[in-house]
Amino acid sequence: MVSASLGPAYRRLWLATALSNLGDGIRMAALPLLAAAITSDPVAVAGVAIAGQSPWLLFGLFAGAIVDRFDQRRLAAAVDVVRVSMLAVLVVSVSLHVAGIALLYVVAFVCGVGETLRDTATATLLPPLVKDADLDRANGGLVNAEVAGNELVGPPIGGYLFGVALVLPFAVNGGALALAAALIFSLPDVFTSKAGSYSSKGQIWSDTRAGLRWLIKHPRLRMIVGLGAVFAAMDSAWFAVLVLYVPQVLGLPAWGYGVLLGIGAVGGLAGGFFATRVTRMIGPAGALAGCLGCAAIGQLMIGLTASAVVVAAGLVITSAAFGVWAVVARTTRQRLTPAEMLGRVSSAAMTAVMSASPLGALLGGLLAAEWGLRAPILVGVPVLTVAAAVCFLTMRERG
Repeated sequence: MVSASLGPAYRRLWLATALSNLGDGIRMAALPLLAAAITSDPVAVAGVAIAGQSPWLLFGLFAGAIVDRFDQRRLAAAVDVVRVSMLAVLVVSVSLHVAGIALLYVVAFVCGVGETLRDTATATLLPPLVKDADLDRANGGLVNAEVAGNELVGPPIGGYLFGVALVLPFAVNGGALALAAALIFSLPDVFTSKAGSYSSKGQIWSDTRAGLRWLIKHPRLRMIVGLGAVFAAMDSAWFAVLVLYVPQVLGLPAWGYGVLLGIGAVGGLAGGFFATRVTRMIGPAGALAGCLGCAAIGQLMIGLTASAVVVAAGLVITSAAFGVWAVVARTTRQRLTPAEMLGRVSSAAMTAVMSASPLGALLGGLLAAEWGLRAPILVGVPVLTVAAAVCFLTMRERG
């Protein structure tokens, strides 16, 4: 295992990350199912997803300023405790048959706010726990834990548990988060509280602006954040219509879509696993540019075929590229950002991706409606190819 030589503190952080993301994946699948059991209104059911995703757009930038003010270990643990409490309320309400759609919105929103804070805090927890030379390996393990929990393992478990009993997935989610909180709180006390140092320097907004100014003035990180947003938008454009592409173009039944998603998740895991080796072979600039180029190749494969096998291979390539990108971008960010700024810079990067994704999905839908299902898949090919060239040339010049 990647964590074997990285020390007991890292192993606890990795396990906490795995449990937290497993719980997120379970909840992600179960909440819409519960909403559909409460109401048949499609708008009301879709509202659960909107409530869960909106916190990144509303509060994502400010999450970093909050994380930079406090002991990240205590903050991450406290956030998990709050989410456990909300899930406990939901479990009790469902058990008593008094849960309504409004409660689901509240639970999804509060858990989403917690996710913005916890994900940002987790990005700042790692550097003090491992040697700088091991950051890439450590990030690879965390990225794999996130992908496995959110995409590969969590959603199927959530759907299965919901079929057994309505309350079961939320009880399991709460239990996983409780264990994650305990593990985070057990980490070594190496995280300095910054509340005092920031209390005289203005409000959250001014701290956030200071972080954004620092990021904008750093050309290398600014480039990575901008290209990461482009990558996310182009990825979301085709993924938004894949559910239609599979039956209408590939001619597969409904289960084929699920199988392809699973194959893509395996590609993401492979990317996280091999990211360190790739980076050490060709350097961060080459790795990041290669990710964009491989994603362009993968989308070309998906968009020009009616073969399920070729599409599966394309999905593996694009997902692996995204996995490598996540590790390299996160490691570069942690190495180049001062500790007192890391929360704000990390939240800015994650907010850029979370904001670009729905815009890309909207673009994909519009392109598909106007020019067919292949258009949103193929539109990313020239965009990502140009982005790869820009990435390699500019980042290589800056070293």
